[in-house]
Amino acid sequence: MPKKQFAIIGMGRFGSSVAKALSGMGYEVLAIDSDEQRIQEISEIVTHAVSADSTDEEALRALGIRNFDVVVVAIGEDIQSSILTTLILKDLGVPVILVKAKSELHGKVLGKIGADKVIYPERDMGMRVAHHLASPNILDYIELSPDYSILDMKVPEAMLGKNLKELDIRAKYGCNVMAIRRGDHMNITPNADDRLTSGDVLVIVGHKDNLNRLEIAYQ
Repeated sequence: MPKKQFAIIGMGRFGSSVAKALSGMGYEVLAIDSDEQRIQEISEIVTHAVSADSTDEEALRALGIRNFDVVVVAIGEDIQSSILTTLILKDLGVPVILVKAKSELHGKVLGKIGADKVIYPERDMGMRVAHHLASPNILDYIELSPDYSILDMKVPEAMLGKNLKELDIRAKYGCNVMAIRRGDHMNITPNADDRLTSGDVLVIVGHKDNLNRLEIAYQ
């Protein structure tokens, strides 16, 4: 099967980071920005890099933007350009559109005009840092929806030597242990009798309120 093709509009910190990561994974990436210098900086890394105004429908049409599987709109401060670009992409028939939002209100507008997924990089990173500061055992925290999240939790001392059946996390906190990571090995079908050892990481999914209760209990 042919690999997915991605177009990233906006080569600020977030956009260039996504472009570099996708290129490093072997995908074809088109980088678009109105700033020539930013395009020159990314041109050696991505498949194609073009200086263009994303609010110009004809310019995007000429680039064949509708042929890309996913387009990421990573425009930073200019909310008007972000919204107009999203509208144009939707009108051109781009299959999947992901858009970076500056605020909750900006995100709501993007959702209403057809963005398939709205991304909040600053908010999400702030959330991850806050959870790590509050509980050093929390290695990562990812929001799946407004109500549900997934976290990577380093097994605290109170859990060592116990198995999932004894901990009974589902009954006590309403959360599900999806996997146990031990070194480079990821066990995605953990057994209730598997005993936890030092260095293990639990991958847990649940309602935010329940995850918070679990965090507090094992701080």
